[in-house]
Amino acid sequence: MSFPDVRPRRLRRTPALRRLVEETRLSPSELVLPLFLKEGLTEPRPISSLPGVVQHSRESLRKAAHEAVSAGVGGLMLFGVPENENKDETGSAGLDPDGILNVGIRDLIAEVGNDTVVMGDLCLDEFTSHGHCGVLARDGSVDNDATLDLYAEMAVAQAQAGVHMVGPSGMMDGQIGVIRRALDKKGYQDVSILAYSAKYAGAFYGPFREAVESTLQGDRRQYQQDPPNLREALREVDLDVAEGADIVMVKPALAYLDVIAAIRDRVTVPVAAYQVSGEYAMVEAAAANGWIDRDRVIIESLTSIKRAGAQIVLTYWATEVAQRLRY
Repeated sequence: MSFPDVRPRRLRRTPALRRLVEETRLSPSELVLPLFLKEGLTEPRPISSLPGVVQHSRESLRKAAHEAVSAGVGGLMLFGVPENENKDETGSAGLDPDGILNVGIRDLIAEVGNDTVVMGDLCLDEFTSHGHCGVLARDGSVDNDATLDLYAEMAVAQAQAGVHMVGPSGMMDGQIGVIRRALDKKGYQDVSILAYSAKYAGAFYGPFREAVESTLQGDRRQYQQDPPNLREALREVDLDVAEGADIVMVKPALAYLDVIAAIRDRVTVPVAAYQVSGEYAMVEAAAANGWIDRDRVIIESLTSIKRAGAQIVLTYWATEVAQRLRY
């Protein structure tokens, strides 16, 4: 008999065979598109460090939402960007029913209804003058418990605007439980919570800060996850699930595939991952220089996140990839 006896290459021989045995497949319905709504704009404004991504006006936001839904995108995550003069120490514009975030949520609901999942970023950093995710104590640290009170109000304001799902991203201890109780008390038991359970204080967020016009002073290491730690992330996930999280998320994605895999093995709720601005920008920059095959790298990167165990992926390529997958 000839050697070798086992020939796995048989199943790779043609595109049809490879499709037949493909283990991990992307679906448009599992992609979520982050969107930035800038107060006062009448036309969309390009974000220089995120080629192809813009700060939206209210009109362009509705158009982008319609395009995403038409492509089959499963969700829209909205970030509000207020004018600097509307930022203050407590981020009050984020709680204002007539603030840019809640106005945008109402616009999205009016445009797409229940055809996709409308999500609201539930954090204060875009709205605070100091750029942190909560209110500051006298010593300059973020006051965890005082911040929780504001998160509860913010969640209710988004629910009143019609949001389907809130995304608490501030990494405050106890935030999921406080938000769940606040929503339930006001009769919003059906509003879901996408918990940013393992949000790392990494170096991949630079372009995002341009997108939201961040005024951050210092860094967020005192409350976001330390990049070397995995077991700590599992503890955070356990706490969030116990407090009522409907979905747990890892952010960033590509540098934390091991964290995604460990969390997928640990929980029974859906797991999401956020392919953040730095990941997007690196691919676009390399492609612009002709160093990589852009389209293949995009699909390969998203597939790796799903293969690691994320059922849901937030990505700035959501609409583009959904269109490619469908057509």
